[in-house]
Amino acid sequence: VGALGAVWAGTAGTLVAPTGAARRADGAGAGTEGADGAVAPRLPEDFDFFAGIPFELRNRDGSLPGSNDFDRHPSPEHPIPVVLVHGTGGGRQTNWGAYVPLLHNAGFSVFALTYGAPRGARWPLDQIGGMRPIEESAVELGAFIDRVLAATGAEQVDIVGHSQGTLVPAYYAKVLGGGAKIRRYISLAPMWRGTGGDLGRMALAVAGRLGLSQTFIPGFHSLGEMLPGSTVLQQIWAGGTPYLEGIEYWNISTRYDELVIPYTSGQVPGPPGIEVHNIVVQDTCGVDLSDHLAICGSRRAAYMVLNALDPEHPRVVPCYPVVPFTGD
Repeated sequence: VGALGAVWAGTAGTLVAPTGAARRADGAGAGTEGADGAVAPRLPEDFDFFAGIPFELRNRDGSLPGSNDFDRHPSPEHPIPVVLVHGTGGGRQTNWGAYVPLLHNAGFSVFALTYGAPRGARWPLDQIGGMRPIEESAVELGAFIDRVLAATGAEQVDIVGHSQGTLVPAYYAKVLGGGAKIRRYISLAPMWRGTGGDLGRMALAVAGRLGLSQTFIPGFHSLGEMLPGSTVLQQIWAGGTPYLEGIEYWNISTRYDELVIPYTSGQVPGPPGIEVHNIVVQDTCGVDLSDHLAICGSRRAAYMVLNALDPEHPRVVPCYPVVPFTGD
């Protein structure tokens, strides 16, 4: 760390290297060992939001290499499985091409689902998740978490969510009673207060005056539920906070988020007794131009997530120019 000239970024809780720090390619080296002693091969890492799409094209309805191995128990070093929850329009392969190999190579047991896809759709439409009502998606997430816990023998999971995938676990935790099954809850581009600000609130009010439900958009039922003031958000905010005691929260946002408006919707302080870490990626690196997609593809944000999952072994978070859309 000293040789890299890293400094501790106070509230961010991550190690940050100076601007221009070299980015290294991770693709070689030893594999990771599971609880059964079997060594899984190391996977190439590709920090690009779209890195998972080629896998979807080659392996329809499949899972990214390194994820969803229900027959392999977590390692003693990382006994808590990690569940990845994609954003609107994403899926278990298309949203997590940067994250699955990183977490797999770090020794984590990684799982990902596709939730909220259109009912009865065929490929590729059945891989476009997050389109159905959030209430239904949260039920799907709960069933998936139960499957992960049964397979791994763990009592809790860590959640890493992106965009709508930061609200679905909240509904599962607070409304469906799943909070005890979550240890750490890490959100990329979170929207605790919804998106759209006053315009979004106005759109929801107009829909109500027209007698439309909050899931009124055909084929995109979740959109209205992500607007400020929606019934789903009111349920998540029951008790005056979107958070639950017993869960540790990390919110990682970007000032250049064009879909979570304003980006501060995801930077909500926690009440006394609940540990909440709020991070804006530009606070520690002014040349990080991540937008809503890039924050889920850049090495910078990914290392912040890795440090949140494994705070006892922090990695240096490099500062370098991050481009919008793809991430690196």
